Amino acid sequence: MDTERDTDQLAASFDIVARQDAADEAIGLLRSDVDEVKARIERIGRAAARPALSTGEPSPEVKGFVDLYLRQGREAEVKSISGAQPQDGGYAVPREIDALIASQLKEVSPIRQIAQVVQTGTAGYRKLVSTGGTASGWVSETAPRPETDTPEFAEIAPPTGELYANPAASQAMLDDAAFDLEGWLAAEIAAEFARAEGAAFVSGTGANRPRGFLAAPVSHAGDAVRPFGTLQYLGSGEATGFDEEPEGRLIDLVHALKAGYRQGACWVMNSATLAEVRKMKTSDGAFLWQPGLAEGQPDRLLGYPVTEAEDMPDIAAGQCPIAFGNFRAGYLIAERSATTILRDPFTNKPFVHFYATKRVGGQVLDSAAIKLLRIEA
Repeated sequence: MDTERDTDQLAASFDIVARQDAADEAIGLLRSDVDEVKARIERIGRAAARPALSTGEPSPEVKGFVDLYLRQGREAEVKSISGAQPQDGGYAVPREIDALIASQLKEVSPIRQIAQVVQTGTAGYRKLVSTGGTASGWVSETAPRPETDTPEFAEIAPPTGELYANPAASQAMLDDAAFDLEGWLAAEIAAEFARAEGAAFVSGTGANRPRGFLAAPVSHAGDAVRPFGTLQYLGSGEATGFDEEPEGRLIDLVHALKAGYRQGACWVMNSATLAEVRKMKTSDGAFLWQPGLAEGQPDRLLGYPVTEAEDMPDIAAGQCPIAFGNFRAGYLIAERSATTILRDPFTNKPFVHFYATKRVGGQVLDSAAIKLLRIEA
């Protein structure tokens, strides 16, 4: 009897072990399936996040433009999107490359990041802006409706100019099939465009270039009495710098801007001015400057993000080194929607130059949306 009992117990133990092994195998297969699904989702996410030019084979238009015209100087069937034709000496780049140039330009051009940008199909751009708003009022259900005042408008026509860049590559680079020509060209053009337009959007004169917001007329008067198109400035309190309580001046500058514009407003200054501002403290010893609390979050001054624009003037008598405002409402950039490229292999042999041009304009759109801090007593 004991032998039979031991045999039954041993058989039961083997059965339990077998069932456990089967369960472990099933769990392992399930985990493998889950890991495979996760890997597929990650691959799909990475593919969706890639830029358009780096996913798969480029379009025939891009391939023909890069391989025939840019690399070899031969004619390519490129659809013109700006009126440029081969007989005019250049080509309008395909939309994919133009979009890549535009995306990189936005990343490196500080004012373009915060201003309003419109695409135009012609050289000129005009916009009507209401200067006084439309009159309104309250009445009862059956009361007559009195006639309202006629709104007044001002025309905005940003001065434009031909922005150009002239990057060069050796013929050996162009002959190398592994050389990412379209990526290199987009980065070079964007970098050169950003340097040129950065100065124009800040202090451009408007002669064959945009008119910068610091080139607009300025006045100490408030919004109610200041002429349209004239920016308001506040004094720093000292002839050559800031007074003993600079935080008060910056707070006054913030609240000189109407509440509707403060949503989305930011500071604009160069790195030298920013270095001075970061040292400022309140009366209780706290820094006005607050670093971003999370990765990707901007550093803030009095609760508003700061944009570094190296073309802003330094702190000096009579200068406006700090601007505060809602630049999406206050400054307009108008550009023709295509970049044209002329391939020039003759001027500087053995290098091949790519002469890129684009029409860009800019002007203050709403002078109530931008305030300036001026160094003066």
